[in-house]
Amino acid sequence: MQSNWAIILAAGSSSRMGSQKLLLPYGKNTIIETVVDHVLNSEVSQVVVVLGADHEKVRQTLGQRPVKFCHNKDHDQGMLSSVICGLRTLPEDAGTALIYLGDQPGIPPAVTNAVIEAYNEELFGIVIPVHNYRRGHPLLVDLKYRREIENLDLEEGLRALRHHFPQDVLEVEVDEPGILVDIDTREDYNNATK
Repeated sequence: MQSNWAIILAAGSSSRMGSQKLLLPYGKNTIIETVVDHVLNSEVSQVVVVLGADHEKVRQTLGQRPVKFCHNKDHDQGMLSSVICGLRTLPEDAGTALIYLGDQPGIPPAVTNAVIEAYNEELFGIVIPVHNYRRGHPLLVDLKYRREIENLDLEEGLRALRHHFPQDVLEVEVDEPGILVDIDTREDYNNATK
């Protein structure tokens, strides 16, 4: 059985929020703790958290959780640079990577499990959860695409991968609007914590 790794992108500077959003309270924990706990409670094998801005505070907040870290010093170059940092942390024999945004605390473990199950059953290399015809996270990629991802244009980002290999994309319908909701602004945060 090959290993499914999670890469959680937690490197951004939260410029639109005005303070580090990942450390804001969410339920009983912070946003980033909630995201990591949901992933740890799913069927992923191991978790890598990509740090950047405020890396020491974010790392400290996660305490003794069983995750690996990588520090993306180039996080200001965009999300794909963090994905690549995460990929380079994975062992060569890793089977898949599921990409999560650190500011999406509304993705329960069941969504992750549904994406992994669809990958195992359907054998597509790129699996994307969909809610109401809109694509969300986590995006699962078979690591046969590791080199292709590392060579993508940083500005185009990871979405370019599915444009290069449209025949290898599987959409999985999930009944969970949280796959579409990320917290960028104070208004987003207020809506998410109502």
